[in-house]
Amino acid sequence: MRRWIKNAAAVWTGTGADVASIVTDGPLIAELLPAGAEPSIVVAQTVDASDCVVLPGLVNCHHHFYQTLTRAVPTALNKPLFPWLQALYPVWSRLTEASIEVSSQLALAELMLSGCSLASDHHYVFTDALSDAIDIQATVARKLGVRVALTRGSMSLSEDDGGLPPATVVQSEATILGESERLLRTWHDGADGSLCRIALAPCSPFSVTADLMRDSAELARRCGARLHTHLAETEDENAFCLEHYGQRPLDLLADLSWLANDVWLAHGIHFDAAEIKALGSAGVAISHCPSSNMVLASGTCPVIDLERAGCPVGLGVDGSASNDASNLMQEVRQAFLLQRARYGANVVGHDEALRWATRGGGATLGWTNLGILEVGALADLSIWDLNELRFSGFGDPIAALVLSGAHRVRALLVHGEWSVWDGEIPGLDQEQLIARHSAEARRLQAGT
Repeated sequence: MRRWIKNAAAVWTGTGADVASIVTDGPLIAELLPAGAEPSIVVAQTVDASDCVVLPGLVNCHHHFYQTLTRAVPTALNKPLFPWLQALYPVWSRLTEASIEVSSQLALAELMLSGCSLASDHHYVFTDALSDAIDIQATVARKLGVRVALTRGSMSLSEDDGGLPPATVVQSEATILGESERLLRTWHDGADGSLCRIALAPCSPFSVTADLMRDSAELARRCGARLHTHLAETEDENAFCLEHYGQRPLDLLADLSWLANDVWLAHGIHFDAAEIKALGSAGVAISHCPSSNMVLASGTCPVIDLERAGCPVGLGVDGSASNDASNLMQEVRQAFLLQRARYGANVVGHDEALRWATRGGGATLGWTNLGILEVGALADLSIWDLNELRFSGFGDPIAALVLSGAHRVRALLVHGEWSVWDGEIPGLDQEQLIARHSAEARRLQAGT
């Protein structure tokens, strides 16, 4: 269907182009028009955006959908990463297929309502009762009409073998690699307009073996897929790698063939200057997760230094147990504030934060034609209503979205189709979803 989104109060294209209206033709952007101009093609739908700001669809580069079931768990509050994980591993070991279905639906709905058109998830908790979590996630995403980059996570190094997770949530490397290959053959679509891609994502240096990291990289590259992991999130991780491997996390990564431009890392906080230079030279991408890093007191990602070195940078809301929300537009504001506090007001502005959440996110996940509004790009865009108390009196409408804290999108177009309309996801009963999700959260946390 051809659509004309016209007369916007402002359009942020990511290129600086002066645009008032956008015409889409199926899954692609067909025309960008200045004020007063009309489409050169016949359109089937016209949308008046005169009180709205139009942005590209936002991109979430790192998340754990299942963690929406363990928000604000008392036993995990006020802890840094390692004790926080150890408090939650036993709860997560009780995940079932029903847990994955309802948590994925809720996390994706929350992301979509915050303007997200492409969401990545890192699921790494598998048990004998839960082997097909990624299949469930892909099915949920298809029903909701959102683009996804789903990563087949893994843990193979239990506390019995010197790792952090308990034996109840680790798998054998043969099982992990076999399932990874099955998922790549079943769901992965590497085309430019793909709605679902699969990446391989061994969880972290303290939960997988070096052999699994190396074998996962070989498999992913053989199948044309990307690689993802947590890295340099805490000083505890640095200490673990020095003790167990005799080297820092990035040196370990380099030895295992992971220092390459088909890799993106979550967090990337504790790199030194030489490591940042090496990351940039290799083109490794980073998902900055400001809220999670602040909640767990992990530190602050050196985003500007990484970008200047040559690293693509995107944003991630991270798990909803280390952020307690899945609102990507709020994460834009958090990134803006945190990085401005680090680098100064003359270095970080609202445009930088929006760029990380759009074009930067697309580059991080490997979509080169997404996160930007230009002719031929994918028709993923978000429409934001300025008729709220929080925006009253604004001067610059685009800056107001970030500075005044936009939080809910009016409409979201994904691949040329409306996935959110008038602030709602068509066909989704939110009250019923909340009831089902809350019941499942109570069951998990009660240990039943």
